[in-house]
Amino acid sequence: MTEDQQHSVMRRKASSGQPSVVTAPATAARAIPLALARTAEGMGLPLRVAQLRESRMVLAELPEALEEFSLLAVIEGPKEGLGLVALPPATLSALIEFQTLGVLARSAPAPRKPTRIDAAMAAEFIDGALTRIEAELSATDEAIWAGGFRYASCLDGPRPLGLLLEDTSYRVWQADLVFGAEGERAGGFLWAVPAEGRGQRPAAMAQAVPNPARTDEDTDWMRRMEATLMGTSAVLDAVLDRVTVPLAAVLHFAPGTLLPIAADSLERLQLEGHGRRALGRARLGQLRGFRAVRLVDEGAQPGPARAAPSEFDAGTSPVTARAEPPAAVRLDVAEPLPRRVAGA
Repeated sequence: MTEDQQHSVMRRKASSGQPSVVTAPATAARAIPLALARTAEGMGLPLRVAQLRESRMVLAELPEALEEFSLLAVIEGPKEGLGLVALPPATLSALIEFQTLGVLARSAPAPRKPTRIDAAMAAEFIDGALTRIEAELSATDEAIWAGGFRYASCLDGPRPLGLLLEDTSYRVWQADLVFGAEGERAGGFLWAVPAEGRGQRPAAMAQAVPNPARTDEDTDWMRRMEATLMGTSAVLDAVLDRVTVPLAAVLHFAPGTLLPIAADSLERLQLEGHGRRALGRARLGQLRGFRAVRLVDEGAQPGPARAAPSEFDAGTSPVTARAEPPAAVRLDVAEPLPRRVAGA
């Protein structure tokens, strides 16, 4: 894709923010998965809603829908209305694990009774999801029952629900969740609020009108928006190799410990984006005394570097990675990198 084509794409994307007619309002079935995914993404945790189900339940039926050892969070809404968010053990363990360790294990730990500390750590995720659901539905009639709820407290078990919540009909949403970039873990999510909401009815939707003629001010705004988007930074990881070692060996790591890597690692670096998404291939070398990587064609066979040896030396000696913290890596190339990496 040429630079002119890229600019044309960006112009179309910028102008798409001014549709000729008002788009259809959001629905809860679309807003809930989007809110859950974006809330987890804000924590750095990939999340996807595999399935979403809506049902109506009376108060006596709610405990039967709760998984044992779930975190039961009472949420408070408009006019002292109360609802419930339940995080099953698999979901709670994934959230706590990622917040404390930054990674997810392949398998979930054994279920356990949640603690007050667990509730405090999960409250941010709960409030984030409820806030985004409210924002998505703010212009629809569903805001009457979906808006205004926030985390209030947690319960030790389902028994107090009959005394705490109103004996009325509840709108219940149950979601099957998949955590991790590769779907390493599964979990669930339950959200119950009074079916007859107490929130405010949104203002009437504006009448759909055609777009007015584009003005110089609109063109200037699009130009500035394009400049902002094209100047946005993106973090890429150049992965030399990944190795698996026993925990017993890790405990004996010390400065000078050597970790073996594949002999052809220099020729097959993987460029990755957020969530280990593969964006392209590269080669490792050096440029004017700094370590550097050179992008290569996806279909090209590993071979000599394109630059002269005096500018980019790929090196041929065996490579080992030390367990001590690596030095800072600086990317410095003799010619501008392409704006778009294949597969991005």
